[in-house]
Amino acid sequence: MAALAALIGEPARAAMLLELMTGRALTASELAVRADVSPSTASEHLARLVDGGLLTREVQGRHRYYRLTSPRVARVLESLATLARPAPPPDAHSHELAQGFRLARTCYDHLAGRLGVMVLDALLGRGLLAEQDGGYRVTRGGEAWFTAFGIDVDQQRRAKRAFARRCLDCTERRPHLAGALGKALLGQLLDRRWLERLDGERMLLLTAAGEAGLRTELGLHVRIESGALARAVP
Repeated sequence: MAALAALIGEPARAAMLLELMTGRALTASELAVRADVSPSTASEHLARLVDGGLLTREVQGRHRYYRLTSPRVARVLESLATLARPAPPPDAHSHELAQGFRLARTCYDHLAGRLGVMVLDALLGRGLLAEQDGGYRVTRGGEAWFTAFGIDVDQQRRAKRAFARRCLDCTERRPHLAGALGKALLGQLLDRRWLERLDGERMLLLTAAGEAGLRTELGLHVRIESGALARAVP
């Protein structure tokens, strides 16, 4: 535990790990910029993270790409983040970014933030998911709903990872949906352009189509007002 904590605890390495929580691979140069360190310093940090089993390195031509080793690493990082005390943003721009981060973001490969919590609440409230063994199972009605939504539930059950797992949200302190089913659901939300990625960021934008779609499919009335998400009870 001490060795792992030392790896994560260095500020530049922590910044790199959090950048890779998008689930995407980034180059050493990209990670150096985002951690605000020199390329040579970034290379040293990345080598330690690879040796420690937290990152994997892929070589394509002249470029070396880094990504988290597995969803398990992302789960540990998200869990640690729930213990951190939130710091007040230093300026108005940072406050706006923090609000967007809290609203909707990726947690490795599934939907997190206030919107992620709301979606899980709606799936449970409508009886499409039910709690089981610390995670969730898809109900008979849920099988039909997910299929109609473009998700092959049986295929997700066969995935080499947890099927439908609880993930404690680091900003909301309540669970959102993770696992293979959570990944598939985020994929559909992106494919339908209900959510849009911000290039290189974990934050997600809720589109007008997303507002309408969530209202139709899950009875969620969501809108963005002054950088905050509001919910109206149907």
